Amino acid sequence: MNQSFPMNAWYAVAWDVEVKKELLARTVCNKKLVLYRTSKGTPVVLEDACWHRLLPLSKGTLYNDKVVCGYHGLEYNSDGRCTFMPSQETINPSACVKSYPVVQKHRFVWVWMGNPALADEAKVPDIHWNDDPEWIGDGKLIEVKCNYRLVVDNLMDLTHETFVHAGSIGDRNVAEAPFDVVHDENSATVIRWMKGIDPPPFWKSQLGKKMKYEGKVDRWQIIKFEAPCTVNIDVGVAVEGTGAPEGDRSQGVNGYVLNTITPSTEQTCLYFWAFVRNYNLHDQSNTTELREGVSKIFAQDEDILEAQQQAINANPNREFYNLNIDAGAMWARRITDAMVAKEQN
Repeated sequence: MNQSFPMNAWYAVAWDVEVKKELLARTVCNKKLVLYRTSKGTPVVLEDACWHRLLPLSKGTLYNDKVVCGYHGLEYNSDGRCTFMPSQETINPSACVKSYPVVQKHRFVWVWMGNPALADEAKVPDIHWNDDPEWIGDGKLIEVKCNYRLVVDNLMDLTHETFVHAGSIGDRNVAEAPFDVVHDENSATVIRWMKGIDPPPFWKSQLGKKMKYEGKVDRWQIIKFEAPCTVNIDVGVAVEGTGAPEGDRSQGVNGYVLNTITPSTEQTCLYFWAFVRNYNLHDQSNTTELREGVSKIFAQDEDILEAQQQAINANPNREFYNLNIDAGAMWARRITDAMVAKEQN
């Protein structure tokens, strides 16, 4: 079976705070990896298999910035080169494990799984809101038992909010509002405005933190996919008729749902997300409330996505029909499929 993900791409492998001076195991694009941070704070990503007998290096220890295999004590430096073998002075020159290009940016540690010569840091997906001083927020990692593209599909079509998240962010207006889709060779954007509506509970609560207002609002969802698996969603509400569709959001509240989904295998993925806002910047309780609230919302998505993957596995020959609401997801898949096809050719 052909893989569904490109290799020549930056993938988030961990939140920056997860990578410490200790060994951390992760799987990305069917490859077992071990992560750690040197005494100087530099993140390192190596192949998680000792050259000698393939024991996962993550079962070993970190000593003086070197990974020590937990079986026979071979030591590897940050370049993956073996620097010590037990009971011998001569080190076999082939004794090494693969070292992967790694970058720390936007509060994530990113790994490049493909050709190292193509690992351009400028190609790290743009999630700058995650460490922009004008925005504040936090997020989590969800390990989802489904193909990463199902998560992208879910994010590109938010009409599901009406039915999956009815008690928080969803209402009928999301499913019924018209939308536009634009795309280029590397991205696709879905734009949806809902004007003059009653705010759903989540957004009514957030608007109340900025102003006293009980009336109707103009709500927006602007979903931007960046290949192969990053989706940033510009969301918010503003007092009806105050100019939000034209660009003036001063009478409202604005957030970004930042998502980057890393394929672990064809059946599992690492879903990194954050919710950031540009209001109440110094209110830590608001940050915690939003992180935990969104976490509960995404747990509902996780349940749906895993059930969907199980159904797909049980019906491998089933052909799916696309609706108008699938336009954004379809373009995201076409763009990623083109990346995969280019590599395989």
